[in-house]
Amino acid sequence: ENGHYCIIGEENGVPLTMQAAVLKYGPMAKYVVSAGTCSSFGGVSAATPNKTSATTVRTLLSGKTTNPVICLPGCPVHPTVLVQTLIDLILTGMPSIDTSGRPNKYYASKIHSSCPRRGSTQVKQPGIYGCFKAIGCKGPSCQNVCPSMKWNNGQGWCIGSNYPCIGCAMPSFPSNPLASS
Repeated sequence: ENGHYCIIGEENGVPLTMQAAVLKYGPMAKYVVSAGTCSSFGGVSAATPNKTSATTVRTLLSGKTTNPVICLPGCPVHPTVLVQTLIDLILTGMPSIDTSGRPNKYYASKIHSSCPRRGSTQVKQPGIYGCFKAIGCKGPSCQNVCPSMKWNNGQGWCIGSNYPCIGCAMPSFPSNPLASS
């Protein structure tokens, strides 16, 4: 909708949208960090039918900067991943990233690889202890830190809450047509 959403402040009395800020400051930035799945891959905001024409930061900056966009997907991005990535950028510079722009340090391992339920009996409904692979758990293909860092001071995550991984850090979440961008 031509930037009429996500107003983050104002500039000279005029509303400043996230889109305008990315277009203005992104090309000047040494590093652009796209925090969250929506800004990284489109996420829920760009899911079909995408009535607002929401797009990714990478797409928005395409051809406007030579610096890569560092994507930190997650719904929301894990706070430790965000803060540590910013610290790493300040102290050591550009991290090693995968083809989706995610730092390998945080997004190299699939959730299923570290899941405490891996190898247990596959169950046919949420709420029962066991592996959720048979009911659509995205852990076997989703790369994120959920099993190792968890949320809420190390207490919670989807599977730890007796629910399958929804794959919120995947480029295709939720079956996103912008996944290739």
